Amino acid sequence: MAEQKTNVMRVLEQKKIPYKAHSYPHGDEAVDGVTVAALTGMDPAGVFKTLVAQGASKKICVFVIPVAMELDLKKAAKASGEKSVLMVHVKEITALTGYVRGGCSPIGMKKQYATFYHNTAADLESITVSAGKIGYQVELNPEALIKLTNGRLADIATEG
Repeated sequence: MAEQKTNVMRVLEQKKIPYKAHSYPHGDEAVDGVTVAALTGMDPAGVFKTLVAQGASKKICVFVIPVAMELDLKKAAKASGEKSVLMVHVKEITALTGYVRGGCSPIGMKKQYATFYHNTAADLESITVSAGKIGYQVELNPEALIKLTNGRLADIATEG
């Protein structure tokens, strides 16, 4: 169990969504998701990273994909109904989401953005995402997570 409760955990508790907290040793710098999966002893296919992008219309979109995969910008644009999408610059992430790079969660962002999950999420018994702080993860039912964030499933990633 994580020693520290994050806002993500508070949101899940408020919504009565069961979760399991995980923590891993960390410094101030984010580590890649595959390393997070290894540090927590989890299968990388069930650990997802949260990526923030901006469409050609200037609309912000959130894409949640397995840590070992890469966001396919063309597929992401198609899924979000945009002509194109580009990753948001690291400097802008905190202002848009309230989270820092490496601790960005699809749960509890400053605003509710259009959120898309890689379609493999539907095949999993549980999905693990950032708990909103570097060093902390939450594992929960993917259906509950998708419903909570008004998310949609889409083919948005390719093998990394």
